[in-house]
Amino acid sequence: MAQRLTTSPRAQARADMIERIKDTAREHLAADGPNLSLRAVARDLGVVSSAVYRYFASRDDLLTALILDGYAAMGEAIETAEGEVSRRTDLLGRWLAVGWSARDWSLDHQPEYALLYGSPVPGYAAPEATIEQAQRPVTVAMRILADGVAAGTLEVPADRLPRAVRADLVRIAGFPGFEGVPPTLLARAMSVWAQLFGSISFELFGRLKNGVTDFDAYFEHQLRVMARHLGLT
Repeated sequence: MAQRLTTSPRAQARADMIERIKDTAREHLAADGPNLSLRAVARDLGVVSSAVYRYFASRDDLLTALILDGYAAMGEAIETAEGEVSRRTDLLGRWLAVGWSARDWSLDHQPEYALLYGSPVPGYAAPEATIEQAQRPVTVAMRILADGVAAGTLEVPADRLPRAVRADLVRIAGFPGFEGVPPTLLARAMSVWAQLFGSISFELFGRLKNGVTDFDAYFEHQLRVMARHLGLT
């Protein structure tokens, strides 16, 4: 019989406190943006600032924890939505699931989205530890394209690429999760990925106000334009 692992009361108390700190920090994100102050977080928690510093040595450490959580949550939402498309040969359906789940998560978590995809936080540089979680959504999209290429149902574009661009794309195609996507298709995919998050950002940050009246219809149209550029329709 396998031995069941249990968490000690001390470890559980530490985990609970870390979550309380992060929850409070998210409230500050919603109110003040990424201008986090560990002292302000401690004040809201009703503890001295040194208590918070025992869990997060600096503002940057706390920001990194929030960024990791944000990328993980968005990645999970996109992976789940795309995985629920039962007919795996339905490349368009899988792409629409990726796009809509990215937008839905972003609308529901606007402060976290702004932290991930908004203006860089002055004085903060995200560590390499954030890269793996940040790549989860794009890896799902790359898998859709790779599946289409492997099945012969997705035509590889014959676009001419400048030598330097092709060299970069060949290198990127070797990254984990990008396998099976030829350089010309990868070039289009990278443009589409920027368009996807540009569309989300324009909506969330008010760039489409006084212009677009039906954001759902507009976003659906944008997703289908992107799909045509990728050859999914």
